[in-house]
Amino acid sequence: MSRLIERGMRVRAVARSREVLAARAWSDVELAAADVLKPETLHSALEDIDIAYYLVHCMRAGDDFEVIERAGAENFARAAARAGVKRIVYLGGLIPRGADSKHLLSRRLTGDLLRVGQVPVTEIRAGIIVGPGCASFEIIRDLVNHLPVMITPRWVRSKSPPIALDNVLEYLIGVAQHDEAAGEIYDVAGPEMLSYEDLLRQYGEHVGKRPRIIPVPVLSPRLSSYWLWLISAVPTSTARALVEGLKLHIEADDSAIRTLVPQRLLSYREAVAAVFDTEQHNAVATRWTEGALMYRNYNPNYAYYAKRDGAFYVAKASPEAVWQQVTSIGGDNGYFFADFLWTIREAIDWALGGPGRNRGRRHPTELRVGDTIDSWRVIGVEAPRRLSLSFGMKAPGAAVLEFEITPIDETFTRITLTAYWHPAGVWGIIYWLGFSPSHFIIFRGMVRAIAERAQEAERFKRPATIEARARATSTDERTEL
Repeated sequence: MSRLIERGMRVRAVARSREVLAARAWSDVELAAADVLKPETLHSALEDIDIAYYLVHCMRAGDDFEVIERAGAENFARAAARAGVKRIVYLGGLIPRGADSKHLLSRRLTGDLLRVGQVPVTEIRAGIIVGPGCASFEIIRDLVNHLPVMITPRWVRSKSPPIALDNVLEYLIGVAQHDEAAGEIYDVAGPEMLSYEDLLRQYGEHVGKRPRIIPVPVLSPRLSSYWLWLISAVPTSTARALVEGLKLHIEADDSAIRTLVPQRLLSYREAVAAVFDTEQHNAVATRWTEGALMYRNYNPNYAYYAKRDGAFYVAKASPEAVWQQVTSIGGDNGYFFADFLWTIREAIDWALGGPGRNRGRRHPTELRVGDTIDSWRVIGVEAPRRLSLSFGMKAPGAAVLEFEITPIDETFTRITLTAYWHPAGVWGIIYWLGFSPSHFIIFRGMVRAIAERAQEAERFKRPATIEARARATSTDERTEL
């Protein structure tokens, strides 16, 4: 977004959740919520827009992602035409000869469906994009960081031209500034043709690791994708779709776009270094944001993507009453529900040399960023809306616990508790799976207990408030007399 703003463009960022966008803390960017599968939400998001970037994929949806992507593209094309959008810029994928990957074919189909509409489309086709959060790159990162020996299919020697995220962004912005790019399809690529094995080894060199890679003929891409969930936190359906598309060499002819939008292309090694530089410069966030380095304990070896669990409950109480209960968590107040389970976990941590039995807090009800609550650290306070806590016990990964308080109306308030876990490889994922059953019980019990305490506090508060108002009214009447 900052690149568009720097070029003097007015920007509207759109996602299904406006809260996700707000967490990015972009300045001078209008935020909106819309869903390509809900056509009624699209017009207001596209109104008064000249260039609309279509950066949508639905691989997380599982085996039905092709149907969902088709519907989304058709809805978006129609909505863009009705809203008077002048051009759509779409980021698709390079399609190798003989491709039968559902993911790659769906990327091509999405571009075709957008072009059926009345709005001219510029399509950019990229292969492996090297940048924070780019799924193909995050799989590489997780594999190298946590798997010293890799038994791989022969696809590990298939070649493609990886491209740095910075270069892709420059192309996306550049084509929008050229009218002659309307209706065109451009391949984009980095300056090198590298095998997946090369990518793994060169990344390893950057982080000081030397993975041993053993290709075997009997292991297919589909078969190898089934165990990736145990190593990588990249959503399983996404990882599977990507891996199945790696069995063929992927070539690109990027001569046309290099003439149209000239720039220096980063080598793969330079692109990897840029990832770490970007993460370091964007390490501080005001609330949990996918991949933010501060929520990974400033450890780039922890997975970019987080596992999640949580619960919600609706309280018949004000946000202020709920907030008062949430901010009293820990110390002598406990954790509202099943405290004995927390005690057991703290004892295990203490036995392993961690801070698990360091119970206490600076103040019984007030909190500020940097405070410690037992073995937690306060990393975000937005009264009376959100409280973010970082997990301090010994564990194979980094965890954040976030309470969000949302007023529904004058009477009811929604309490949402979400746990985010950035695992460190296989042990981190096993750890998460082992605790998931207890999460189901504890989190639901916690939000219900917080709601009940807030409701009880307001019941005791209201009579006193009514009596105080009555006394004030009587005083005013006597004064008037």
